[in-house]
Amino acid sequence: MKTIGLQQPKKNMSREDIGYNIIFGILFVLLSFICAYPFYYLLICTISNNQMVEVGAITFYPVGIHFDNYKKILEVENLGNSVLVTLARTFFGTAMSVLVTAYTAYFFTRQEMWGKKFWYRFCVATMYFSAGMIPIYLNNRMLHLVNTFWIYIIPGMISVYNMVLIKTSMESMPPDLEESAYLDGAGYLTRFFRIVLPLQKPILATVALFAAVGHWNDFFTTKLYVTNPKLYTMQFLLYELLNQVQAQAAQITNDTQLSASAATPTSIRLTLTAFVILPIILVYPFVQKYFTKGIMMGAVKG
Repeated sequence: MKTIGLQQPKKNMSREDIGYNIIFGILFVLLSFICAYPFYYLLICTISNNQMVEVGAITFYPVGIHFDNYKKILEVENLGNSVLVTLARTFFGTAMSVLVTAYTAYFFTRQEMWGKKFWYRFCVATMYFSAGMIPIYLNNRMLHLVNTFWIYIIPGMISVYNMVLIKTSMESMPPDLEESAYLDGAGYLTRFFRIVLPLQKPILATVALFAAVGHWNDFFTTKLYVTNPKLYTMQFLLYELLNQVQAQAAQITNDTQLSASAATPTSIRLTLTAFVILPIILVYPFVQKYFTKGIMMGAVKG
């Protein structure tokens, strides 16, 4: 006997629906172009004729393609070491920030925590009130963090905003999961690492993205606390070159002829910018699927 499957009738789209789809499709393409064009423009300027870039003659496609700008940037003094410092800071800083912030949030979800409401409100108050730059500097100096790598890691290990997001997400978990583990003799650490964290991937990925971008882009910490060139980050090096780009361009190239590949202040600035922002942009595709879900889970209630 032949089984006849039920087929869903095809829905014919009205002219209004087709019109809306076309209009919103065009708007989507235009908005995507507006968002992507600055990055595309940055890239084509770094590989185009430097003299044409200097006068703003590059618009939609590269002219006089060359890669001398990147070769010259790689010759900048202390760039290699600053890349290593930035990578180490971003990796360890993000890992420590996510771990410590998540563990703090976990304890604020425990009903048995002594003074839970008081300490939670005390932490949230620090989002709105700060001691100020000078007391914070003196505190870090008394802790012997100035001119050390740990100035990048320890002061930023706890983010109250991220802690609130993680706490809210953890509170949405079914309590039966932890109760059964508690009855089996599991302690706080066992429950935290084996039960809680594996179920919080979306919010942890979101918080990790926030922390990574913050560590990668920060230059003010280096400016304020670090005088040792071996601890300079890429962003601080970019900051110095942007302030002294004319002098740095003269140091990078000794060519006095205005050739197509001769370094100019604009070419140095654009190439350094591309060198700094492109790696962190590559992180977004890996965490995008968690981002929206993580924000929604952590923003339902405070």
